Amino acid sequence: MKRKDESASFGVIGLGRFGLALVESLSSADREVIAIDRDESRVREARKFTDLAMVVDSLDMESLEETGVQNCDTVIICIAEKVDVSVLTTITVLNMKVPNVIAKASSITHGEALKRLGAKVVYPERDMAIRLGKGLLYNNFLDSVTLQGNVEVRRIEVTGDLIGTSVVESNIRRKYGINIIAIERGHHTRVDFPVDYRFQAGDVVCVVGNTSSIERFENDMQ
Repeated sequence: MKRKDESASFGVIGLGRFGLALVESLSSADREVIAIDRDESRVREARKFTDLAMVVDSLDMESLEETGVQNCDTVIICIAEKVDVSVLTTITVLNMKVPNVIAKASSITHGEALKRLGAKVVYPERDMAIRLGKGLLYNNFLDSVTLQGNVEVRRIEVTGDLIGTSVVESNIRRKYGINIIAIERGHHTRVDFPVDYRFQAGDVVCVVGNTSSIERFENDMQ
């Protein structure tokens, strides 16, 4: 497989629900994706999204190199259910000098082992549970992106006493240590809003800051 200069290429090893959804998502963005699994039926499913879906019986270095996955910019290992296979495959891919290796973990212990090897780690089920929990706790919670250092970018619907208040009057930055980076009204998003902008019912603010500070801001709006 030759690299595309204009876009990153990806390898996905393990085509369970998470891996297959990842293949679909990356392929829909016109990225080159190599999809690998031992199960022929899963590979057939992946071929709906990429021509580079392959059955590989053994995940040793020789077999993986035959797929060309070592030429990818990023390889994601999605076989967390079998910890031993996950760890061994991660070691193999790291030894292939792939620039960016991401591994799905089934537990914190599993994740710590993968991190020690040098892989970046994701916890899909845990992260989705946290996102759902926040949605249940905060009726006005819409969506968030978690960054390093316990920092989040979060979209929050404006409610309570904030309605009718201007940006400068709200003193959100001074009170909570968070910053408004965008305001959405209807189908329009403003990033250059004036400080005298007054919040209306239905507005959505996009804020960035420490998670605990954002949650305090949400609680105060209840």
